[in-house]
Amino acid sequence: MTSQFLGPYRVSAYNTAHDSENKIHDDAVARRFGFGGGLVPGVDVYGYMTHLPVVRWGRAWLERGTAECRFYKPVYDGDIASVTASEEGGGLDISVESRGEVCAAGRAGLTEVADLPRLDGFAKVPQRAARPPADEASLAAETWLGLEPYPVTPEMAARYLADSHEAAPVYAEEGLVHPRDILRSCNFVLSRNVVLGPWIHTASRVQHLGAVSVGNTLSARARITRNYEHKGHRFVEIDALVLANETSPIARIAHTAIYRLRQVAAA
Repeated sequence: MTSQFLGPYRVSAYNTAHDSENKIHDDAVARRFGFGGGLVPGVDVYGYMTHLPVVRWGRAWLERGTAECRFYKPVYDGDIASVTASEEGGGLDISVESRGEVCAAGRAGLTEVADLPRLDGFAKVPQRAARPPADEASLAAETWLGLEPYPVTPEMAARYLADSHEAAPVYAEEGLVHPRDILRSCNFVLSRNVVLGPWIHTASRVQHLGAVSVGNTLSARARITRNYEHKGHRFVEIDALVLANETSPIARIAHTAIYRLRQVAAA
């Protein structure tokens, strides 16, 4: 078996969510929870990780690639995130380091044919008009959540490419939505259905089902698969189908987040 080392791909990390509703990205609030400042969103760190699979496989990875990511340590605004990968067994083992620590790790691969799930296997429910507080009832296992379609505009896509310093040319040249924005739909399907306090995206598993062009809409249908406590934190897991223009599946994603931090529960 041969092994090829890819990278390092270095990015000056940028906190795209300083002003978001999730105050874990706010410097003052994050410091109260023991962090060094506002956390760069997990979806952005994942976005940095996706550069190497795209370099390795090109557009094919956006159409039928797989990815797993888990976040261990924060990445902070202005710090350098160094992404490396080793090619093993036909896939890439990927690591993100910052401040001398491994902050995230995962694996990417390429399937021969994307296994399209049945659309009618994912219930279509409306996005909640009134958001209840996030708790064991509002995020109960087997509950379905909906995300109303929203456009990925050229301005939004260009801003993310600039903020992330994305160096892969396929996005600008072919007008494709970045996988970070596809994964971010899973954050939205949570945050637009319940009122969350400071919360943290911890892991995702992604199967790409098709590339999508900028200008189309994204939406999601998600089933809550677990709601549980671990080490004092309260976690939620979802199985989500992300759609382009409400009809075309473009990704199936298993998404995990801490929706209530133990510091909040203990207060």
